[in-house]
Amino acid sequence: MAYSIKLNSFYLCVRDLKRAVSFYEQLLDQKVEDNGSLFVINGIRFWLFDYQAANDSRVVFGHNCLPSFEVNDIRALMKKLDELQAQIVFPLTRIGDNWVLEFRDPEGNDIEVYSKYRPLDEDPDENYQFY
Repeated sequence: MAYSIKLNSFYLCVRDLKRAVSFYEQLLDQKVEDNGSLFVINGIRFWLFDYQAANDSRVVFGHNCLPSFEVNDIRALMKKLDELQAQIVFPLTRIGDNWVLEFRDPEGNDIEVYSKYRPLDEDPDENYQFY
C-alpha cells in the first residue's frame, strides 16, 4: 500500500519563549501568531514549544529538530544572523548546487539554511569550504 507524507508543521523546544519569539520575529521578519508561539511560513506551521510550561523534561537542546530553511539571498541572511549575534556552527559551504550554513539560535537549537548556488562576490580574506 503506497502512501505520501507532507510536512505541514514542526516545532522547536525553547527555554525562554519571549527570547525565542523575539529572535524569530526578527529573523523571519514577521510577527508571531495570536497564540504567541506560532509562525506560518509558506503554509507550514512553525511552533516554539515552551517545554517547561508543559512539564516535559525529555528535551535535548540542539538535537530535537533540524529545520532547513531555503533563502534567496544567503549573504543578506548572513548579515541578519550577524546582527542577531547568532553563532554559526557550520560555516557557509558549497555543497553541490547549494550554499549551506547552520546557525545556533538563542535557545541552543541548530538551524540549517541553504540557497541555490550562484557565485558570491568573495572578499579575499573570507574562506568558504567547497564540497
